[in-house]
Amino acid sequence: MGIPRVKIAIVGSGPAGLSAAARAAELGIPHLLLEAEAHLSHTIHRYQKGKQVMAEPAQLPLRSTAPFAAGKREAILQAWNDSARKLGIQVRYGAAVSAIRASSDGFALDTTSGETVEAERVVLAIGLQGNLRKLGCEGEDLDLAQYQLDDPEAYRDEAIVVVGAGDAAIENALALAAHNRVSIVNRRDEFDRAKKGNSEAILKAIAEGRIQHLSNATVAWLRQDAPGQGRLCLDTAEGKAEIACNRVIARLGATPPRAFVESCGVNFPSRDANAVPAVSARYESNVPGLYIIGALAGYPLIKQAMNQGYEVVEYIEGRSPEPADALLLAAKFRVMPGYQSVEAGIARIRERIPVLAPLTSLQLREFLLDSEVHQVQPGALIFRHNDYSDSFYSVLDGGVQIQVDEAESGRQIALGSGQFFGEMSLISGRRRSATVHAGPAGAVLIETPRGSMNKLIASVAAVRRVLDETFLLRAIQAKLAPGLDAAALRELVASASLARYAAGELLFREGDPGDCLHLIRKGSVTVARELAGREVVLAYVPAGQYVGEMALLTEQPRAATVKAAVATETIRLEASAFKALLSRHPQLRQRINDTFGQRLVANSAVDSQGGGGVVQFLMNQGLGEATDVLLIDEGLCVRCDHCEKACADTHGGVSRLDRETGPTYEQLHVPTSCRHCEHPHCMKDCPPDAIHRAPGGEVYITDACIGCGNCERNCPYGVIQMGVTSPAQPSLWRWLLLGGKEPGAAPGSADKGAAKKAVKCDMCKDLSGGPACVRACPTGAAVRVSPDQFLQISRGTDE
Repeated sequence: MGIPRVKIAIVGSGPAGLSAAARAAELGIPHLLLEAEAHLSHTIHRYQKGKQVMAEPAQLPLRSTAPFAAGKREAILQAWNDSARKLGIQVRYGAAVSAIRASSDGFALDTTSGETVEAERVVLAIGLQGNLRKLGCEGEDLDLAQYQLDDPEAYRDEAIVVVGAGDAAIENALALAAHNRVSIVNRRDEFDRAKKGNSEAILKAIAEGRIQHLSNATVAWLRQDAPGQGRLCLDTAEGKAEIACNRVIARLGATPPRAFVESCGVNFPSRDANAVPAVSARYESNVPGLYIIGALAGYPLIKQAMNQGYEVVEYIEGRSPEPADALLLAAKFRVMPGYQSVEAGIARIRERIPVLAPLTSLQLREFLLDSEVHQVQPGALIFRHNDYSDSFYSVLDGGVQIQVDEAESGRQIALGSGQFFGEMSLISGRRRSATVHAGPAGAVLIETPRGSMNKLIASVAAVRRVLDETFLLRAIQAKLAPGLDAAALRELVASASLARYAAGELLFREGDPGDCLHLIRKGSVTVARELAGREVVLAYVPAGQYVGEMALLTEQPRAATVKAAVATETIRLEASAFKALLSRHPQLRQRINDTFGQRLVANSAVDSQGGGGVVQFLMNQGLGEATDVLLIDEGLCVRCDHCEKACADTHGGVSRLDRETGPTYEQLHVPTSCRHCEHPHCMKDCPPDAIHRAPGGEVYITDACIGCGNCERNCPYGVIQMGVTSPAQPSLWRWLLLGGKEPGAAPGSADKGAAKKAVKCDMCKDLSGGPACVRACPTGAAVRVSPDQFLQISRGTDE
């Protein structure tokens, strides 16, 4: 019997490969589907039993001869098996391909069973699941650790830790939680890589207490104490934490089977472990006639992969169908001047925006589906300094003008085509650090939401490196060396490195040698000195500022101890490079000296007035992560409760603050009222996405609240309550003049069936006069302050 020969050989029967085979069978094209296992779609087959499979992106139409709709794993597999039989798909099971060799008339595919198949064209659709990522730490190969879950019903009454924050991890955790005690470890505090349905489901389970969420944590080690019993150690923002467990299930994704793919002659665009092969818009690799589709090409979603399977056969047959996403992208691209086609638009974006160059064509299409393209008129405002927005912008055409210092209106930075902005707020979580307008010729901008940008940063190392390097340069220019260009700062930037600190961790101690300067990229720090045998906090320094310059300027040991107030990231600048920069630029040395002098005066004032205790007190109340807090001077407060009454009157009868509760230091009282944190704890696990941040920084809850109580449990400061809005009451001023029912008084018992919703301070964001509590205070005892005003409060000044 001779060597079998077909027109198209398809390797892998997952969604992409099956769809390609289905289209080939429908068209009567000689084909062979080679599958290593004894069944179709091994990856889907290994999904946990009963798994609900989603059909996302929802807006993307399905284009495939094989059927697919959201449903249970078993139903989908059955539908595919039925379709394969009906269409007459030619499948060879147990045919694991070990080599693909190009020849003058096509390809020869060798299998591990010793068989060889010849084909004119090859479609590689092998996915990634054969290369699962492990924990990457001590104990990753213990019996306690597993990297797949077949049947969640097989586990009962166990303490199980699921590691990961993607769809597989979430689905495993949800299924296991029915009969086990489940924790999920997430290296971030959000589930922004997961499908919307999964994200909502895990947040609901966390809110209901069915799953414990261990956020901002990574695995340090896993150790086994006895059969089926062990301990998992985590690195968290607060330090090390150990968890007793019976099992660890790590769902950390997979990496491309690079060695095999490269042995076929296929090139990868970089050495990054997560890189996928570069393919053309028609899915053809650098090897003519060898096509790559599905997860291996960078499209892991089932619907996308099936569309590619259909399209690749059309391309092989010489036809040119528009990709399924073409209409969606065309609607976005039409604002581009001179728009001609989707393919031309994508080529233009790739050519003009270097930060997106590392993406494959397929990754770029997915990225653009999540983004918006704007044509901005000359001089139009894009965002203001101190706005709370976090979109990322790429400049496609035209340019923008960036004004960093509001006091120096004449000094602006121009960015043109190919550059980007918005990365400072994206990374730090702080307010916008500059005001940006469109340039004189206007601008065409690509705006990408924070979640999509974070997903890209997490998956493409080259993009992450570009953003980090740009952040370093711009942060140094903005805070240390305004007016110096990239060339002048090259040596200093080259010496820079990123450092991360848990809350309470030392950056340096009083008396240490001065070997570096820290530019705070995210979080905040406290500066303290030892006075009379006790540590006194002298200052609070938020993100965007720097610490450590004193020792470098004076050539003396560190004069203070600096600790992270919350989880913090800094840019560490080495002393030698910093001093060399100062020697070359005397005006910069003078600027740093001026700041140094101001800090000496401020620290001396705290020393002499004993304000350090107040600063430490404020830090202990969470002001290290606050953007605004209500403080009451008890020396002026007459306990009239007008602040509470005004708050209730403004917010449907439910006061957002409790004046009496909360801690007090000397005469400074911190009542129970929202701090409007930089990274609000309440926003992290809100299933209906009802908590938002206004441009002015106010964190508020919309009517979308479903009353799950998750935000109330997540707030570490106890400032959120569940309440029922009552009918409007007379205003405070009307009551003072005319009497009647007292505003802010208890509204009486609500109907038993009335739904409770979360309520919290929104700083009266819709009132032009500012917070009602402050305006209602007859003695001026109540004030709302930002972090920049903390030391002024501690010194008893109002500068």
